[in-house]
Amino acid sequence: MNTDDLIACPVCDVVHRDRDVPKHRIARCACCGSVLAAPKSGAMTRVTMLSATALILLVAAAGFPFLELSAQGLSHRASVFDAVLAFSQGPMAILSFATAFLIVLLPAVRFCALIYTLAPMALGWRPAKHAVEAYRWAEWIKPWAMAEIFIIGVAVALVKVSGLARVDLGPAFWSFAALLLVTVMTDSAICRMTVWKTLKTRSDS
Repeated sequence: MNTDDLIACPVCDVVHRDRDVPKHRIARCACCGSVLAAPKSGAMTRVTMLSATALILLVAAAGFPFLELSAQGLSHRASVFDAVLAFSQGPMAILSFATAFLIVLLPAVRFCALIYTLAPMALGWRPAKHAVEAYRWAEWIKPWAMAEIFIIGVAVALVKVSGLARVDLGPAFWSFAALLLVTVMTDSAICRMTVWKTLKTRSDS
């Protein structure tokens, strides 16, 4: 049997025979039930547009004021970029830059990789040069791109801080909140098996 006709479950590694799955149908692993393929009409266009939207939201989230704290007549407004610069010296520098790397840079790289991979194919063109490597990087980066984890952590912290000072949420907070929704929509729209098969088919043609 040709190994190109086989696919492995990403969860339990059980091997299945590859079959074309109709649009809006779901193929699941016979052993663990994990989704193997779930192709959707216009999914590549949708993911490309969502990724572009996420990049715009990331720029807004990094540059605009994130929140303003007011207590005893004093107030301070800061953005994520300001916070990174404030702790860029001393022992907190590594943690500061790691935070910026995980919540801004890596998500931006991942969305750029998705656009680079999917945009040409969404237009019906051949995949761009090194599209396979770009999509592999996008998949590898996904667990480390933690913008959505950041906003959840901030929301929990704000509950505790609100008892000590008045907290006014800035545009960057809402940009991060919107980014969380866009990221969930992007991940739910991607059928990874379909992307890999389309990359292979169009690269060989």
